[in-house]
Amino acid sequence: MTGRHHRAPDPLPDRPTTVRPVDVALLARLAGAELNPRTAGAGPGPLLDDALAPASPGGPYTVTGATLRAGAVRPGDLFAALPGARVHGADYAGQAIAAGAAAILTDAAGADRAEIRHSRLPVLVHPAPREVLGPVSAAIYGEPTARLRILGVTGTSGKTTVAHLLEAGLVAAGRATGLLGTVRTRVQVPGAPSRALPSAFTTPEAPDLQALFAVMVEEGVTDVAMEVSSHALSLGRVGGSRFAVGAFTNLSQDHLDFHPTMADYFEAKARLFGGGGAGVEASRHAVVCVDDEWGRQLATRRPDAVTVSSNPDGPHASWTVRDLVAHPDGTQTFTAVGPGGLAQPVTLPLPGHYNVANALVALAVLDADGIDPATAAEGFARLSVPGRMQKVEAGQPWLGVVDYAHKPAAVAALLDALRHQVEPSARVITVLGCGGDRDTGKRPLMGAAAAIRSDLLVVTDDNPRSEDPAAIRAAMLEGAHGEPAGGDVVEIGDRRAAIEYAVAHARPGDAVVVAGKGHETGQEIRGVKHPFDDADELAAAVAATGAGGGTNEQVDRSGSRR
Repeated sequence: MTGRHHRAPDPLPDRPTTVRPVDVALLARLAGAELNPRTAGAGPGPLLDDALAPASPGGPYTVTGATLRAGAVRPGDLFAALPGARVHGADYAGQAIAAGAAAILTDAAGADRAEIRHSRLPVLVHPAPREVLGPVSAAIYGEPTARLRILGVTGTSGKTTVAHLLEAGLVAAGRATGLLGTVRTRVQVPGAPSRALPSAFTTPEAPDLQALFAVMVEEGVTDVAMEVSSHALSLGRVGGSRFAVGAFTNLSQDHLDFHPTMADYFEAKARLFGGGGAGVEASRHAVVCVDDEWGRQLATRRPDAVTVSSNPDGPHASWTVRDLVAHPDGTQTFTAVGPGGLAQPVTLPLPGHYNVANALVALAVLDADGIDPATAAEGFARLSVPGRMQKVEAGQPWLGVVDYAHKPAAVAALLDALRHQVEPSARVITVLGCGGDRDTGKRPLMGAAAAIRSDLLVVTDDNPRSEDPAAIRAAMLEGAHGEPAGGDVVEIGDRRAAIEYAVAHARPGDAVVVAGKGHETGQEIRGVKHPFDDADELAAAVAATGAGGGTNEQVDRSGSRR
C-alpha cells in the first residue's frame, strides 16, 4: 500500500435538539448509586452539601446529556468514567470537567482519583457503573424507546441482512423507519429523503445509542430495525432499551477473543431474550431460528417464542419454507408458510440458503410488529445489502461477489451457496484473509473451510491491525493445506494483487468471491487505515484485465505456479 492515511476519530453521534434537564439525585436513585460518598483517599477535601440528597427538580445539579468519551463531553453532560482493561476513564476526568461536565458516574476507584475528589461536581458511585449507564442514559434522553418499536436482531451471522430486510418491509408498509447496524445507521420517513446518522459501532455505546433513539423520536420514527451484537449485550450498551421484538439467527464460532467459550458467547446473545445482566430487559416478543442446536436451546428458554426453520427436515417451527427455487441470476423464490395457514410467495434477490432463513426470520419479526407479510415481501424483492452477497458487474463473463464472511461457518455457507449458483463444470475462486487482533482460533478453520470449497483459494491479508500479516496467513494456510481434497492454494499478501490474480485466472461461467471485508472501505495496518473497497478493487481488476480473460496457468497447493 502507498501513502499514509491516519485513522479518523470516531464520529460523534447526533443528539436531540431539546433535552429536559434531569436531576442528578434522581439518576442516583435510579442507578442505585451513592451520591458523593467519601472515598478512602478523600481526606478533608470538598464535598457537595446535603442539598443534593433530596431530588430538586430545576435545581442546580442537573444534566442534559451523557457520554463516556472525555473528548465528546458537552456542557451539562454526565461523564461516565468507566474502568477499562488498560486505563480508567477517570484518568480523563480533568478533560471532561474542563469541557463542561456537570456530573460524573464512576466506581470507587474512579471516585478516588484526585481530579474527581477535588472537583465540586456531583459524583455517582456504583460498583459496576457500566451496567447502570444504559438506564441512566435512557432517563437523561427521556426514555426514547418507550416511544419506539425496536426490532433487535442478534446471532453470529445474518444480523445485517435481517436488519436490512426489516427496514425494507417497514418502508414498504409506510412506516417511519430507523436502521441501526454495521453497514449504516439512517432514518427513512415517508415524504422525506433518507438521512444517514453517524455511528461508530454495530451497536453504539449506551449514551450514544440513547441519543440516537431520541433523535429518531424527534424525526418521527416509529419502528427501528437494529443489530444487537454480543459485545453490546455483555457490556450493557443496550441497557435501558425496550425491545418490542428480539430475533435470533444462529450461532457459530466467532469473538472467542472476547468470550471465553461458546457457552459464554451464547449466554451473551440470550440476554436479549431474558438471560439477564448488564441492565438488559427481555424482548417483549421473541423470534428464534431453530436450524441449529443453539437456536433450539434458546427456544426452550422462551416457550412463547415464534420459531423459524428453513430446513425441510428440521424441527417443527411456526414458520417454514416450501417450493424453494434458486435461479441462475442469484434470485431465489419460495413460499413462506406461517401461522394460520399463511402461504406467502417471496422473491429474494440474494443467493444462498442461509438468506432464505434470514428472510423467514425477518418475515416473522415483521408479522409480530403488525406488518402484513405480503407487504413485507414486496419490500424484500427490492433489497440490496452492501457487502452481503454483493454482486460486482463490470462486464465480465463470470459471477463476481463481495461478501463480509469472516468466520468459518459464514465462509462455508457463502461458498456452498456460490457453488450452487454456477454450472457443475465452473470453478469457485476465493480471495480470503483473516483480521488481526481477533479470535486466532478461527484462522485455520477459515482456511480449511475455504480450501475444501474452492477450486482456487488465494490467501491474503484482511485487516492485520497490529499483528504480523505473514503469521495470520500462515495460520490460515495450515488449515487450508490440511484439506487434501481441497483445491489449489496461493498465498499473496497484498490484497489488491490477490484480487487481480483471482480475476486473471477466472474463466467464463466461474464465480470469483472476495470475502472477509464486505462493506468496509478501509484496510487497517499497524494503526493506519488505508482506503480499500473490495467491490471497487474487484471492478478495477476486471477493467485492467479486459473483463477477465482467464488463464490456463495452474498452481500447486504449496502456492508455487506450475
